[in-house]
Amino acid sequence: MSDRLKHTTVTKPDAVRKPGPVAPRSRAPGRTMAQRYESLTDEMLARYRVRVRKWRTSMSGCAWEVSYRDGSVSRLIEAPRPKGPMSAAVFLHEIGHHAIGFHAHKPRCVEEYYAWAFALSEMDRHGISITENVRKRVYDALHYAVQKAKRRGLKELPAELLPYEQPRRK
Repeated sequence: MSDRLKHTTVTKPDAVRKPGPVAPRSRAPGRTMAQRYESLTDEMLARYRVRVRKWRTSMSGCAWEVSYRDGSVSRLIEAPRPKGPMSAAVFLHEIGHHAIGFHAHKPRCVEEYYAWAFALSEMDRHGISITENVRKRVYDALHYAVQKAKRRGLKELPAELLPYEQPRRK
């Protein structure tokens, strides 16, 4: 008997296991974090048919669409390549703009809110840590979006953005 077989753990038969959701591929045991981030990137780009115009070295991003006369649409982003929680959050936020749809929410600050909500949800789904720095980034970005909307004449702040009206307490 080989050493490999001696140390194999025995799992319960399927009939005895508790039913539940199957873990996403990115949570498979034995995969490195780099492999998990790569899997996440590939999955999101394919699912939402997005093309990366440029991988950014900074923690900033941009998402847009180009519509052609023949009716086709190119979905594009610039974002950092996911290698850690912050770069994954920014990448997923930009993908989120395509996932929720451009101009689906008014005013623009609400679209930002839902793009960030998408990013955090996907991070959680793929088992990527939502660090305190990521939470700060989300809060600061939404606070900025709210202040910008107010400067541009927003009369009434949507309910989901009320928590972001004040600057973050340090």
